[in-house]
Formats: sequence, structure tokens, C-alpha cells
Amino acid sequence: MDIFKFGGASVKDADGVKNLANIVRDYKKGELLIVISAMGKITNKLEELTKAYLSQSDDTHAIFDEIKHFHFNIIEELFQGNANPVYNEVANTFVEIDWLIEDEPDSNSDYIYDQIVSIGEVVSTKIVAAWLNETNNKALWVDARNYIQTDNTYREGKVDWEKTNQIIQKEMVPLIAKNIIVTQGFIGGTSENYTTTLGREGSDYSAAIFASCLNATALTIWKDVPGVLNADPKWFDETEKIPQLSYHDAIELTYYGATVIHPKTIKPLQNKGIPLFVRSFIQPKGSGTAITKDSNPLPVPSFIFKVNQALISIFPKDYSFIIEENLSNIFELFHQHRIKINTMLNSAISFSVSVDDNEEKVKKLIESLSNQFTVKYNKGLELVTIRYYNQQTIDRVTVDKDILLEVKSRHTCQMVMKNKA
Repeated sequence: MDIFKFGGASVKDADGVKNLANIVRDYKKGELLIVISAMGKITNKLEELTKAYLSQSDDTHAIFDEIKHFHFNIIEELFQGNANPVYNEVANTFVEIDWLIEDEPDSNSDYIYDQIVSIGEVVSTKIVAAWLNETNNKALWVDARNYIQTDNTYREGKVDWEKTNQIIQKEMVPLIAKNIIVTQGFIGGTSENYTTTLGREGSDYSAAIFASCLNATALTIWKDVPGVLNADPKWFDETEKIPQLSYHDAIELTYYGATVIHPKTIKPLQNKGIPLFVRSFIQPKGSGTAITKDSNPLPVPSFIFKVNQALISIFPKDYSFIIEENLSNIFELFHQHRIKINTMLNSAISFSVSVDDNEEKVKKLIESLSNQFTVKYNKGLELVTIRYYNQQTIDRVTVDKDILLEVKSRHTCQMVMKNKA
């Protein structure tokens, strides 16, 4: 049994959907489950819709109309006006948002976010499943919310692994024996049948959940790059593909911010020894990257850039040290405000961290910290992580930069920097 995952870039238009069907036809070896993201940049557009609705903007319906037209244009191009049931299925799915935005917003904005943004995955999978059936790839659309069970932490649902595994084993295994299963990434459901999402870019994680619970032979993530690269092409003119990665190195790279794979994806696969392949949907015959239990070190240094960083430095208000009790209070506040620390360094009298500069969240965090500590912060910074670094690689990324914080371990160097004045 194989799991294929296709992201938004792979189904951004009708040609992308057709290419997906060709890949399924050419590379399907046996039982197959396909996890699919929202089409193109639709998640961004649905986030824009959510923001407009919550603020009761006059643009709400115009944004929603744009989203609907985008999908119906793809359907029209695929089916050429044929009376395929997918027209009504997609229209009925959009009605869920129509009903929602006619009412006053709920006070829980994260709940509203999940109910609206999740529709992108539901619609994309309905279209893909319809096209697979149109092209004689027998497919069955299933709703991931009935299988991936989470708590009520909206926008970052925590998976109930035991319950999820039981449902998938009992209800999905018989379906896969007879059909190609098409389902959604990114979304789950609660015991009250509300929709949750698993965190931004969480479709990879969804695929890993299904792979683990189904004891899959392999998971293949189809990307618009030839495999895992040692740097983001946005930052480097020349990059190298890494042909093989260990689970450990893959976890490290994703933890530090490598965007090719969602950070939570690797561990469920490692626990079951399921290999992960990253391959190109543009050049599907390419070898890609294999992520396995083999523990060879990376053949080249890897670079990870995170921009729009804030450096927060925390000091005791009295003459005490930053000790275990203070650190416990600090971490609790970061947890309460749902802010992830990207790197940190502590000394006797200070504790400094780099975080993504979500302006609203960071402002509230600093207000909370300031009740107990003296807080200083810098904005507009970048964080560079080098895995398997040397001095040459450090020199390469620090030209015309001031380093505000540097943390080194045996294999990893992290630097928070700003442009020299």
C-alpha cells in the first residue's frame, strides 16, 4: 500500500489535475491512498475571506465569489460542460460557507478559521476524485474529518492517535482494497463533528498519519522541486539535491524551518520504519530524495533561512539569576500565547529567543512577560541555520551582516542577524 501526497502547486489548474491523474496511472503499484491540499494559493485566499468576514468587511462576498469562480473555471476546463456530478457537489460544499458568512461572527476566531479554510481541501479533492474517475482511475472520495480525530484546539488540532488508528483500521482498510482513496490533507474532526485544521502546511502531516495507521509501504510527497535541496532556491542561485536523508537529519531540518516537508511528518514514519520519498510532479521520472532509517551524514551543508524574526531578550527585574523557576514561567507564557521558539540562548542573567514576528501575538507575549521581567526586543531580523556547518559556510551567509545571537552545536549553527547599517 502506498500513500501519495500532492500539494497545492501540483493542482493549481486543470493541467495540474490532469498531470496528477497521469502520475497515478503510471506509478500506482497496488493499493493507493492520495492526500491532496487546496488548489494553488486558495488557502491564502480563504484566509483573506476569513479575515474579511471576521471584520465584517464589505469585500467578504467579492472574495468568496473569486474563490468560487476559480474552482468552477477548473471544473469547466476539465469536463467541458459535461453534466458531471462534481458541479453540484462543489456548489453544495460552498453553500456551507454561504450559510456561515450570513451570520454574525462567532467570538472564537480560530474556530471560524477552521470552518472556512478547510473548504479548500474538501473542494480540491472532490474535483480530483471526479477527474480520476473520468479517466478510468477508479477513485473514491472520503472525508478525512471522519478518520483523523483531534481535540478542540482549532488551527492546530492535536491528533487522538488511538482513536484515529482504530477508525482507519476498521473503516478505511476495506475501502482501499477496492478503490483508489482520495482524501484531504490539513483537516481533521472533533468528537462533536466540528472541523479542525492541523497547522499551516499540515497536509504532509495528514499523509504521515494515514501512512502510519495503514502501515503503508511508503509515502511519496510530490513537489515542484526535484527532491530535498540543501537550500531554498529563493536564497541561493545554486542548490544541490540531497539524494538520501536519515529520519534524524530530516527531523532536524524541518524543525529548524526547512519548508519542503512539514515538521510533524517524519516522526510517525520513523516509528513504523516507513520510507518517505520526495519527488517532482514536474519530472516524475527523476530519482528524488529518499528519507529512511539509514544514518549517513548529509553530503553537503544545508542552509535554512527564516525572515521576519523578532529577537526577544528577557532579564530579571531584581538581582536574581535566570534559573529553573524563571525559565519555567517564561516557557509557560510562550505556550499560553502559542509562540514557537526558533532558537534560544540563556546566560546567568538573560534569556534570548528568536521567534516568527507575528505582530499581534508577540505584542501580547511581551506584555505578559513584562509583568515579571524586563524585556527588550529587536524586529526585522533573519535567522540562518546551517546543518553540517564550517567556517566557510558561515562566512558565506554573514557578508554585510551584524550577528546579534549565535548558537552552535556539533552539527548545527544558528545565527540571528540584521543588515549592517
